[in-house]
Amino acid sequence: MKLGRAALGLLLLAPLAVRAVEPISLGLALAGVLTGYISYPRLYCLFAECCSPKRSLSREALQSDLDSKLFGQHLAKKVILNAVSGFISNPKPKKPLTLSLHGWTGTGKNFVSKIIAENIYEGGLSSDYVHLFDQLQSWIRGNVSACARSIFIFDEMDKMHAGLIDAIKPYLDYYDNLDGVSYQKAIFIFLSNAGAERITDVALDFWRSGFWHSSLIDRNLIDYFVPFLPLEYKHLKMCIRVEMQSRGYRVDEDIVSRVAEEMTFFPKEERVFSDKGCKTVFTKLDYYYDG
Repeated sequence: MKLGRAALGLLLLAPLAVRAVEPISLGLALAGVLTGYISYPRLYCLFAECCSPKRSLSREALQSDLDSKLFGQHLAKKVILNAVSGFISNPKPKKPLTLSLHGWTGTGKNFVSKIIAENIYEGGLSSDYVHLFDQLQSWIRGNVSACARSIFIFDEMDKMHAGLIDAIKPYLDYYDNLDGVSYQKAIFIFLSNAGAERITDVALDFWRSGFWHSSLIDRNLIDYFVPFLPLEYKHLKMCIRVEMQSRGYRVDEDIVSRVAEEMTFFPKEERVFSDKGCKTVFTKLDYYYDG
């Protein structure tokens, strides 16, 4: 910090010496000071994104984001909060963290990936250390080499060829390193619609039998294969309110109800669950505010 303070001191005093110093010399001196200031690791990270080996995460902040932005997924919230915060707080994990999120479209799988990324990196999904699926093996290796605490997000895993999935497996195991690169601090998130119908059937059975909030559902969670449940009418209204607030609109409960009523639900007789979750809520709001 002494170097940083000295640099700041010189920058503050520089205007006073302008008349006494030749302009070119002053420019070179300031350039030298700035170069030293920026190259100092801690100070450099104030101006550019860095990969810190001691990446921190606030469990409270993650829980707050999950509670305020993810609706109808009490099971997923619990597992994801404990899995991610526990993994980040472990300085020497034996393997990468692997989350497999399954469920109906619009239930929040992609949104959870966004929340996790934003809680670990300020840039969220735009961070240099958060990667969406592209060119598997060489791509994974190159990015982990750049930052051990990389996050990889693979969407639509149910449509991916089995051979491609096999290519990922070595990076998820208990290896100290592969070809000189350690993957133990990386996070892999797999998103899939596979099993959505079965998850929905189970959820509907619980709803009909009165055991909707039963811990029996929780017992079906194996490791971090996390089911995302279909969303109810009340969850859609929560999504609509949050979207209104994010756009800076006053929450109008009449519009909230009208947008929710326009959504399609199933089964047709009971109209319990939203057919598309919260996915089309945002475009429907455009009709009322931007039309």
